[in-house]
Amino acid sequence: MSGHSKWSTIKRKKGAEDAKRAKVFTRLGREIMVAAREGGGDENVNPKLKLAVAKARAANMPKENIERAIKKGTGEIAGGEVVEMLYEGYGPEGVAYIVEILTDNKNRALAEIKHAFSKHAGSLATNGAVMWQFDQKGFITLKDEADFDAVFMAAAEAGAEDVVHEDGIIAIYTARDDFAAVEQALTDAGYVLEDTELRWFPQNEVEVPAGKALQNMRLMEQLEDADDVQTVSSNLNITDEVLAAFGS
Repeated sequence: MSGHSKWSTIKRKKGAEDAKRAKVFTRLGREIMVAAREGGGDENVNPKLKLAVAKARAANMPKENIERAIKKGTGEIAGGEVVEMLYEGYGPEGVAYIVEILTDNKNRALAEIKHAFSKHAGSLATNGAVMWQFDQKGFITLKDEADFDAVFMAAAEAGAEDVVHEDGIIAIYTARDDFAAVEQALTDAGYVLEDTELRWFPQNEVEVPAGKALQNMRLMEQLEDADDVQTVSSNLNITDEVLAAFGS
């Protein structure tokens, strides 16, 4: 999971800059709409909605925007027609990608994804072409202000596969089927979860020449910046050398 961890670190460092962009509110609004549509508009009985709202508040999303997104999700007002989609593709040197989308315009989303792959010498793939190389797992993070040993015990007892320190956070990894139980156990224990979602993790990472790795990281960055993209997963092994070059 090292490549995923390093890319997550990059994204967290970009967070302060990204939070200034209006499109972040759009993304968060879509998350809230989907959560409200799936589990109702009451945060007290809908943990997915509670987390989405907490993320929106942390990004300083206006209260009225949050409330409007919830009402769109529950159908109280029009405009909640958001769909979830998944694309598979290849980057330079055959690096595999899974891109998860939340969008209110499928044609726009597809055009953005196609453009990103094409610009960086990649291509979209047919359904199932790369997914077999990944496992879907739960990914939960907390600030490392929490007591690591206590978090470890609470998560492990609920079925977590791994709990680690990662650049200023505590990251918890779970099997797909144990994700909800671990999330609930940590919430019940009083921990404030920063992020919690199902993500695609590669079964094996691939290392490619430094130049091609940088091309892939630029592809990841453009995909992440697309309005409709929620998560990007790849099997690229991001070495420290490539990470330093990308950040320079």
